[in-house]
Amino acid sequence: MFVQGPVPGLRLLLVIIVSATLIVADYQFERVTPIRSTLATGLTPVYWLGNAPYQFSDWVAGLFTTREDVKQENEDLKARLLILERRALKYAALASENNELRRLMNSSELLDDRVIVSEVVGVSPDPYSHEIVINKGRSDGLQVGQAILDAHGLMGQVVQTSQVTSRVLLVSDSSHAVPVEVVRNGLRAILLGTGDSDTLDLVHVPDTADIREGDLLVSSGLGGRFPRGYPVAEVSLINKEPGEPFVDIRARPKAQLNQSRLVLVVFPPSSESPAGSEANIETPSYVPAYETAQEGQG
Repeated sequence: MFVQGPVPGLRLLLVIIVSATLIVADYQFERVTPIRSTLATGLTPVYWLGNAPYQFSDWVAGLFTTREDVKQENEDLKARLLILERRALKYAALASENNELRRLMNSSELLDDRVIVSEVVGVSPDPYSHEIVINKGRSDGLQVGQAILDAHGLMGQVVQTSQVTSRVLLVSDSSHAVPVEVVRNGLRAILLGTGDSDTLDLVHVPDTADIREGDLLVSSGLGGRFPRGYPVAEVSLINKEPGEPFVDIRARPKAQLNQSRLVLVVFPPSSESPAGSEANIETPSYVPAYETAQEGQG
């Protein structure tokens, strides 16, 4: 058709018609979703191949590690393990007390969320789309809409799944929004992505609202998309214009969107985590810092 077929103008018209048909079919009837999922599954070897240089360099670096380095790393891990075990004992008691209070209040919501660990194996090449690809998919129980965390805070949500991989939309994408609340006073607002991995916008905040630079923003749980209580961002800039009803507020994401390689996929309380691969988040990542401050004061 495109070698000896119609004139270029007709070819362009046919391409436009086919493209418009596919767009309408995908948007209105979701007819293209299975095809996209199949293509994503077929591209899995490409993701593995792209991740191979990192794995190989890590393996080569391990060959030249000295005995002293291994010994020092082992000592550091032992010390960290002791600290985490002590914290785990304390948080286990708090979690038990919290769950008991919720049961007394006839609440079915639990403190802990079931999660599985996943690895980032790909990044979207589109500079205007902040997406990553992780190595967990439908075979691991993942579904569209699940929240993704790293060790520091909320990273985004699953927007597409294949059999063995999933595509994640990051909170910094310009089409992403998260309902949040200020930890200090419970003020609720919406946090929007800006297309900049270091900046988020807190919108529709009245100029009379009690909010300060440095305030921690956590997911509010409204809408049921994201679990409540996970750190999302920290207020970095507040600009009040005279006569304007709302304040211009910028925030810095807590998650390391461009650096984290290991992430957590959060399962809703009613979902079943894959056997043998689930873990529990005992507390949001900002609590240990609070405990450290308390210990320093003591």
